[in-house]
Amino acid sequence: MNSKRSRTLTSLSNLSRSNRGEFPALEPDRKKQLAAFQKTAGFRFKSLGLLNLSFMHRSVSNETSCRLNNERLEFLGDSILGAACATLLYEKYTDKTEGELAKIKSVAVSEDVLSAVARELQIDTMLLLGKGEELSGGRTKKTILADTLEAMIGALYLDSGYNAAFAFISQYFIPEIDRVTKNNYHRDYKSLLQELCQRHYRTYPKYNLVKRSGPDHERLFWMEVNIDGAILGTGTGRNKKSAEQEAARMAYETLEKKLSSVTLP
Repeated sequence: MNSKRSRTLTSLSNLSRSNRGEFPALEPDRKKQLAAFQKTAGFRFKSLGLLNLSFMHRSVSNETSCRLNNERLEFLGDSILGAACATLLYEKYTDKTEGELAKIKSVAVSEDVLSAVARELQIDTMLLLGKGEELSGGRTKKTILADTLEAMIGALYLDSGYNAAFAFISQYFIPEIDRVTKNNYHRDYKSLLQELCQRHYRTYPKYNLVKRSGPDHERLFWMEVNIDGAILGTGTGRNKKSAEQEAARMAYETLEKKLSSVTLP
């Protein structure tokens, strides 16, 4: 475990001392971590406690006396993100119909895109997780990363207003909207990977279920894709299909980089 994650986990020791409705006390190292994160993300919170709360997964409140978690902020952030993306689409694509705009928006605010933006911001290093969630790989789960990003957007809205939230969303989601539009609203990585493998390797990708975890209502599937005897991609998802798509995406991007630098026979 790296030092950033160690500092994140040690900050949980203060949660048991927090009163209901109050933000947990922040240790000096956590304040430094939050300050560094703000610099990377390009905003500045008035309330570090509110920003910190946006990273607090419900597993923390399940394991400590602290009743606070980021679920209410996630609810708010989801609405702010949706409104901002709808505005961006409406203003940018004046020639598209309501149906076309809806398709673009649904992909632009999808779990795949949100978790990718969260990883870009290194939100995985900022998460506050309960011990059980930490041990089960919570920092890599797309659902948790996506939900936390929405919670952070909700916190930014409460702290600094809609304009600040809109500016942040514009910075990180306009490139995603452009990418979605360029790729006809989505990318089917399983199909793309299969075509690539047939064209260059004359073989087909094989998907294997590595494991499944969690209760029925929060089941998580872990898949890997094998290409010509090598594991080139892994993925997780709420169902096998989404986990396979994530594994295919990783393998496809890996092979694309390889093929761009090497001329295959």
